[in-house]
Amino acid sequence: MTSNRDKLKLILVESALELVPKEIWGHPAVLKNAKKRGKKPGETLLDVSLHYAAMKNLRDKEKRGRPDIVQISLLNALESPLNKEGFLEVYVHTYEGHIIFIDPSVRLPRNYNRFVGLMEQLFIVGRVPPRSGKPLLYLKTMKLEELLESIDARGLILLDEKGELEKPINIVREAVENKYAIGIGGFPHGDYSKEVEELASKKYSIYRETLASWITVSRMIEAGEHLYGIL
Repeated sequence: MTSNRDKLKLILVESALELVPKEIWGHPAVLKNAKKRGKKPGETLLDVSLHYAAMKNLRDKEKRGRPDIVQISLLNALESPLNKEGFLEVYVHTYEGHIIFIDPSVRLPRNYNRFVGLMEQLFIVGRVPPRSGKPLLYLKTMKLEELLESIDARGLILLDEKGELEKPINIVREAVENKYAIGIGGFPHGDYSKEVEELASKKYSIYRETLASWITVSRMIEAGEHLYGIL
């Protein structure tokens, strides 16, 4: 068994995963999708592909409504040899300030619609399975700073295209050796909030252009697998 200090800790930061906010519940695009699915507007996930017209006046609209980013990133992480060997912890920090804690043994749906349904249940009930004493997923409202403290991370390395260019293996080695968590943006466009920026101990980039979140996740995972001699 590995101890917490041995593990690579990844956090999807300000992830574009949330229920439809109250201010757009009455929009026709939201009502149409909710009615089609037999749900109330506030019980459905915000998705830009369905709610684009409704999102036009939302604050930070460019950062929101992309549940697929979280799904693909988590599938990359949880199905990796690094996770199977017990060397990974992964967390989701959402735009609205929730944290999703994830049991490493959970098997997330590969089908997008099933994933959406699972996330809706999680946001409404707070845990999956709903009545389990040891849930595979559970949701807690807490600040990113509080999460870092609760997982015994001494700092946060943020991956940002504006950061210092560095090799993934060196970033992962620094994170593990110094007990830092690595933060990767879970949103499609825009910048980290000021609050997140202020938490960063270091900021690195692994490529001279913007990369999709799941690509960055996969590169950190691969680097971890080489660091631990798994691959």
